[in-house]
Amino acid sequence: MRQLLTLTFLFYIISNSVAQNQKAATTDTYAALVELFTEWRQFEAPPLKDGAPDYTLATREKRHPEFLKLQSRLQAIDTTGWLIAEKVDWTIVWAEMNGYDFNHRILQPWVRDPAFYKSLWMARSDVPAHEGPTHHGATELWTYEFPLSTSERTRLLGDLAVIPALNLQAKENLTGNARELWVAGIRDIQNQVGNLESILSLPGVSDDAEIVSAVQKATTSTEDLAAWLLAQAPSKSGPSGIGKDNYSWYLQNVHLVPLTWEDEVMLLKRELARAWVSLKLEEHRNRQLPLLKAADSPEAYDALALASAKSLLNFLEQDDIVTVKEYFEPALKAHLGAFVPKKTRNFFWITAHYDPRPLYSHFYHWFELARMDTEPHSSPIRRGPLLYNIFDSRNEGTATAVEEVFMQAGLYDDNPRVREIVYILIAQRAARGLGSLYAHANEMTMEEAGGIHSEYTPRGWMKTEKELLQFEQHLYMRQPGYGTSYITGKYLLEQAMMEYSRLKEQEGIPFQIRDFLDHLNTIGNIPISLSQWEMTGIPYRLPDSVEWK
Repeated sequence: MRQLLTLTFLFYIISNSVAQNQKAATTDTYAALVELFTEWRQFEAPPLKDGAPDYTLATREKRHPEFLKLQSRLQAIDTTGWLIAEKVDWTIVWAEMNGYDFNHRILQPWVRDPAFYKSLWMARSDVPAHEGPTHHGATELWTYEFPLSTSERTRLLGDLAVIPALNLQAKENLTGNARELWVAGIRDIQNQVGNLESILSLPGVSDDAEIVSAVQKATTSTEDLAAWLLAQAPSKSGPSGIGKDNYSWYLQNVHLVPLTWEDEVMLLKRELARAWVSLKLEEHRNRQLPLLKAADSPEAYDALALASAKSLLNFLEQDDIVTVKEYFEPALKAHLGAFVPKKTRNFFWITAHYDPRPLYSHFYHWFELARMDTEPHSSPIRRGPLLYNIFDSRNEGTATAVEEVFMQAGLYDDNPRVREIVYILIAQRAARGLGSLYAHANEMTMEEAGGIHSEYTPRGWMKTEKELLQFEQHLYMRQPGYGTSYITGKYLLEQAMMEYSRLKEQEGIPFQIRDFLDHLNTIGNIPISLSQWEMTGIPYRLPDSVEWK
């Protein structure tokens, strides 16, 4: 646990200042990186087979030498004298290529993970790309406006045509023996049937015979794939976790989290204990105050939601927490939620019915996505979502961190009882992440990992609705590092804030939280370790086999 205790020794060197004498990369060398990035992204999307992305073994093996050439070209780029931001861009491409290599060698979602073949997505993710491995031919229904225009109708027909071809290919590709991934993934495919059928009720669809036929073909093929998966399930008996060593390599080389599996266990145990103790101390301090009362009607919830959104946005602006852009308010108000009957509320909507400001703080996500849409980053390497969920420490970590940052900065001075909700949220995320670590080490089943998740969430709020529990543990098994990224990313953001404020103190400049968050926002949705590098000059420690030229 030496890395956690020494903090800055996680990194390769500590520079004296971000303003070290550096020069921009020459046009030729940085342009070579951008050109390689474009070629890499084009290569990363597989060719088509019968109109669907081709993940067959023969195609993957045939293409692998070309990947190795791209990887070698990246290593050959001379980064001498580059600005930090340019070296960060190089590291992003390096991490993405490591992710491709890891998927090819270890994770192999097209072989081990039936949920990889989920094709229909009804809503946008609250992070830059869908959580977990997602195939390249997905139908993003949320991007369509019904009734369809002529061009959008053509696009939808093309999207739907991918589903039968890919479902057929899945039966060829899915030769893995990861039992828990297999069994849990069946539900994703089964759920797709109902989602496909729901398209038929959208405006203008029922009158379009060609679209109706395409939906029916996609539905039938999905039902057939689900039945095949069920029939194969009894023969699956192998582990689903990737093991400690693979997990640690993936953290450090792909998601750029400078920790090991053991480090994350210790960190999450610490955060779980801290959250529980802090909750109990808050309850003691607030013992003379009235308990929070949950909204008990749609009208009560709507009033609470609007007041809470206004409170949060006013706080961010008036208390100089972050520069509030014009897109903040519409981004938040589009996701205020609605009243949910008590018996069917999951964990997050339990908290929201008492006071949604902690959850809305986590909805910092939507500010970040709106920024991507309206203020795209100048670097093409950072402009869109990073592959393989490499953004998780940044986006999930920041959204989790600001819950407590806003609290400590005074958001709940008007009602201290709400502070209790923040610590409950932290405990829940630490517990679920801890369970996912043991599951990836194959020391627990997903169900046992869910037991930690459920039992160590305060007030029994994870015992009320099992769908969320199953969804989260399944996702974290599918995507190593994601379940811990909320707490790990929070820790890394706090470390970045520490180093940033320490440098400001050395320079005699007062620390301003708004300056820190604004600076972080301009860097983009990249791993926190790289954000810290740009903000403080402390680079991400590359493995011994990779050296800066």
